[in-house]
Amino acid sequence: MKLIRTFLRLMAKDMKVKSKSQETVSCDSEDDSLKDFWIPDYILLLGSEVNKPSRVPASPVIVFVNSRSGGQLGGELLTSYQTLLNENQVFDLNENAPEKVLQQLYFNIEKLKHDGDSLAPEIQRKLRIIVAGGDGTAGWILGVISDLKLSQPPPVATVPLGTGNNLPFAFGWGKKNPGTDLESVKMFLNQVKNAKEMKVDSWHVLMRMKVPREKGSCDPIPPLDLPHSLHAVQPVSQSNALDEEGYHTFRGGFWNYFSMGMDAQVSYGFHTERKLHPEKFKNQVSNQSAYAKLTCSQGWFWASLSHPSSWNISQLTKVSIMKKPGHWEALNIPATIRSIICLNLPSFSGGLNPWGIPSRRRLNKEWTLPYVDDGFLEVVGFRNAWHGAVLYAPTGHGTRLAQARGIRFEFRKSATDHTFMRMDGEPWKQPLPKEKDTVTLEISCSGQVSMLATGNFPSKSVYDPTTPRTPKDDECDSDEEDVTEDISEERKKFGAASSFKLPDNFDLSQVS
Repeated sequence: MKLIRTFLRLMAKDMKVKSKSQETVSCDSEDDSLKDFWIPDYILLLGSEVNKPSRVPASPVIVFVNSRSGGQLGGELLTSYQTLLNENQVFDLNENAPEKVLQQLYFNIEKLKHDGDSLAPEIQRKLRIIVAGGDGTAGWILGVISDLKLSQPPPVATVPLGTGNNLPFAFGWGKKNPGTDLESVKMFLNQVKNAKEMKVDSWHVLMRMKVPREKGSCDPIPPLDLPHSLHAVQPVSQSNALDEEGYHTFRGGFWNYFSMGMDAQVSYGFHTERKLHPEKFKNQVSNQSAYAKLTCSQGWFWASLSHPSSWNISQLTKVSIMKKPGHWEALNIPATIRSIICLNLPSFSGGLNPWGIPSRRRLNKEWTLPYVDDGFLEVVGFRNAWHGAVLYAPTGHGTRLAQARGIRFEFRKSATDHTFMRMDGEPWKQPLPKEKDTVTLEISCSGQVSMLATGNFPSKSVYDPTTPRTPKDDECDSDEEDVTEDISEERKKFGAASSFKLPDNFDLSQVS
C-alpha cells in the first residue's frame, strides 16, 4: 500500500506540472478567480509556446518570497503560492536575483509588444509585485525597482514575515505573521487585486569615510561590517572631492526610516545574536521577547546612569538639515537625546508612530502633518527607553526636532570610536573617525516608488483629497526653485540593481 500511495503522489505531481506547462492549470479546476493573477509561460519564458488565457488577468502578479524569513513560514508560503499560481511567476529569493527576474520579464514584454502581442502591454500595465519577508527584504526589492528605472514600475504589496514589519503595517497589511495555507493566500491575493496604489518618497543615503581597501577594488577590507543595503561606489572621477585618497563612498536607500543611537544598538545586538544562535529565533513572538530583553539588558531604561554622555547624539555628530532646496542650516540637538530617527512612514518599532500628530495650535505654525509623498522627513529624538515607551499612549510621541528635505551628519574624533545605525530594520556598527578624519552621511529625497495599500492604513498622501488636513481632537497632542544636487547619477542609485550583487557566501537569512 505504501508503494502505491507513493506512486500515486508522484503521478499527481507529474500531472500538475504538465497541466501548468499547458496553461490549463489547476486554476481552472480549483478556483476560476485565480486567473486574475495568472501570467502565462510565454510572457515569463521567452520562446515558450504562445497559449493565451481566456481573459486578460485583472491583477497579474510576480511573487518574491524570502523562504528563510519567519522561521518555517517563508518556506510554507512559497509552496502555497507555487501551488496556486504558475510556478514560473513565484520566486525564492534564496535562488533567484530579483533584478535579473525583472530585467528578463520586462525584456520579454518589450519584445512581445514589438511583435504585436496584445496581452503583453496589458500585463505590463496591470502588473503588481508581492514581497514576502521582513522590512529588509521589502527594501531590497524597492531598491531593485528604483535602480532598474522601469518604464512602468509596478506597485508593491508586502507580506509581513519579519519581526517588526513596520513597512507592511504602514500600508494596512498588518504586522503579525500571516497564515500560509491556501485559503489565506487566496484572501491576500484578492486584497492585492483591490488595493490602492500610493506614491512613496525614496530616500537616498550617501556616506563618505576613510577605510582601507584592496588596490583596484571598491570593496572595503574586513572587518568593516556594513549592511547589505549600503554598497561601495567606484570612484567617479579623479577630481571629485569625495574620491580623495583613502576615502571610501557608500550609497544606499530607505523608504521607512534611518536611525542612530540606542534603538540601532539594540537592533544590532538582536541581529548579532540571531546570527550566532538562529535556532532561538524561530517565530515572531520569541523574536519580540528577545528584543525586549536586549533593551533591558543594555541598560537603556536607565541610560543616564548606565551609558556615558559621549554616546549622546549632540556629542557624536554635528547635524544639519535642509528645509529649502539647497539651503543647509544647523540643527540643535538637546543634550539628553541618545537616539535620533528620520521617519518617512508613520510606522516604527512594530507599528508605533514616533512623530505622532501635532496639536492644532502647532500645525502650520510649527509643524505639518506627516505625509509619505511630500518630500520631507520627520526627525525625532529619544532620551531613553522610558521615553520610547510613551509611544504606546494614544497621543504619545518623541521629541520633535525637525521636518526636512534632507539631513546631514558630520562626525569628527570623539570620546567613542563607534556608534550604531539602522536603515529599514538593517543595523550596523559604524566606525567613527580617528585623528583628523571625518565621516559624513547625507540623506536626500530621490524619486518615488509605488506601494499598494489596503484597509485603514496609517500612511497619508499630501495629494489625497480624502486625507484630513487637521486632526481630530482625540488624535492630536495635548500640549521655490529646484536646485541640482552635485551627485552623479551613478551615486544616486540605491545599490540593488546592475551595479550591485550579493556576495557568493551571503546568508539571506540575515536579511529580515
